[in-house]
Amino acid sequence: MTMQRASVFRGQPYRYEEDTQGYDDATPPRKPTSAINYTRTRTTDYAPVIRSGNRRYILHEGLPPPRTTPLPRPQEQAAQPRRRVHWLVFVGLFMLTMLTGWILLTMLANWWQVTQDDWHYGRPRTYQTDMVVGHNDSAASPSHFIATNLNRHIEIIEFPGGDISHAKLYPGPSLFGDGEDLAVVTLSFKDVNGDGKPDMSINVANTHIIYINDNGQFRPLKPGEQVNQ
Repeated sequence: MTMQRASVFRGQPYRYEEDTQGYDDATPPRKPTSAINYTRTRTTDYAPVIRSGNRRYILHEGLPPPRTTPLPRPQEQAAQPRRRVHWLVFVGLFMLTMLTGWILLTMLANWWQVTQDDWHYGRPRTYQTDMVVGHNDSAASPSHFIATNLNRHIEIIEFPGGDISHAKLYPGPSLFGDGEDLAVVTLSFKDVNGDGKPDMSINVANTHIIYINDNGQFRPLKPGEQVNQ
């Protein structure tokens, strides 16, 4: 049997029919026990939630958030093995330190030597001394000698008895090599041929160049001439 009822929806009357006929006595089949009922709710306007028993699943729109690796706990950090440095690394560092120190000390020593030579001999390097060599001189008026290293060329100037009007110039050897323009030239006097007169020795580093005192002046050694230094 069908009954009609009147109602009001949004201010407008309408009718609907209600079926009151009885249902069959047969009950609907029971759902299988493996079926899971999902109830979908919405916590917010943007995150729908699906409930299944005691579980709840929140559905997010868009890409999932990036995964972050959790920081290790202090106990885990302490448990990590420490990397050991090979002993050759320390040997290499020691050798590198020694090499660097040796280079720095060498540079410092060279700088200090050049500085001392600048104080004593100036630039160009100049050496002066007085000596009685028997060239119109005496203990009261010795001869004056000046040795210079001018652009790697050695020159010796003698003032016999201190008289500049009778100055004598003795050209010496030329020097070759880096830094030889700052080499110091000195003079020493010693009888090396046994004639009783002091001879002149030009000294540059470990080199000694002999000039023989002969006939009121100095001359280089002759080929085959023997001397005792």
